[in-house]
Amino acid sequence: MAVVSNHTGVIGETHLVDTLISRGVDVIRVFAPEHGFRGDVPDGETVKDERDKATGIKVVSLYGKNKKPSPEALEGVDRIVFDIQDVGARFYTYLSTLHYAMEAAAEERIPLVVLDRPNPNGHYIDGPVMRESEMSFVGMHPVPVVYGMTIGEYAQMINGEGWLANSVKCDLQVFEIDNYTHSSTYTLPIAPSPNLPDMKSIYLYPSLCFFEGTNVSVGRGTNFPFSVIGEPGNTSGTFSFVPESKPGASVSPKHKGVKCTGYDLRDSVNLSDPPAKLQLNWLLRMYTESENKASFFNKNGYFDRLAGNSELRKAVIAGKSQSEIRESWKEEIAAFKTIRMKYLIYPNS
Repeated sequence: MAVVSNHTGVIGETHLVDTLISRGVDVIRVFAPEHGFRGDVPDGETVKDERDKATGIKVVSLYGKNKKPSPEALEGVDRIVFDIQDVGARFYTYLSTLHYAMEAAAEERIPLVVLDRPNPNGHYIDGPVMRESEMSFVGMHPVPVVYGMTIGEYAQMINGEGWLANSVKCDLQVFEIDNYTHSSTYTLPIAPSPNLPDMKSIYLYPSLCFFEGTNVSVGRGTNFPFSVIGEPGNTSGTFSFVPESKPGASVSPKHKGVKCTGYDLRDSVNLSDPPAKLQLNWLLRMYTESENKASFFNKNGYFDRLAGNSELRKAVIAGKSQSEIRESWKEEIAAFKTIRMKYLIYPNS
């Protein structure tokens, strides 16, 4: 058996791999996504192949030169178990790791099991739908930014919609969650990645990740990543911070050592009543307040890859309102909801 997992793949306080081994299951390989098997590799840094110190099992990286399990790495594997906590945003790369694991399993005729977990942002659907021209590892499928599905439901959609290469089908099984609905609120017991340390950052992440394609810092390199926004030279904001290197989180954060001014958004999140739509007002505000609008959006096209198309960027530049922007993706959201319904396992919100 092989396991695709990271530090979130636990049963109680025991990692899935340790549980399987204790029950006599022969785990011969572990595949590690972005941030590594133990979840301590900084954002964007290549994950290396290694031997797990606790078990001696070979850990094969799926975040570096190879993002898909190779036939050689799957040699001797009779089943793949996927267990990673998702956060419900299209640009979270664990979805792409799921895609490639399913594709490799289908090609090698190996069954794949998804151990499903609640989606903390599974109670709403919003955002522009990914266009084929912008697809990359931060968005491989024609879905909105927030898709309102568990990772098990999403796996069924990948399979059912024929999104794997050459439309191959994965022999897929989803182990379902008890007593879960899409209106359930769920507090993650373990931070899913180094820059999402708490529930406020997880709720803010779908709205703030757009800034990764701009000159604005989202607080990487601080103690409150994805909870604040700021840009050097901003004269309107009321909150300032200086990004610095953080072990396991941001080795070279944007604007390292430079004062960024903007807004502390932590008080905008009510944990008992989490956001139910993307908050575009912060993107519009920071663009309006930027001293150099020509350099606000990164020239490498990363903003469009995160948004899924160029329309959001053009709408921001044109000064369109939140309601006008949201109206632009209304029809595509409706079409996606029809597709989504075919793959839901749990009661809809």
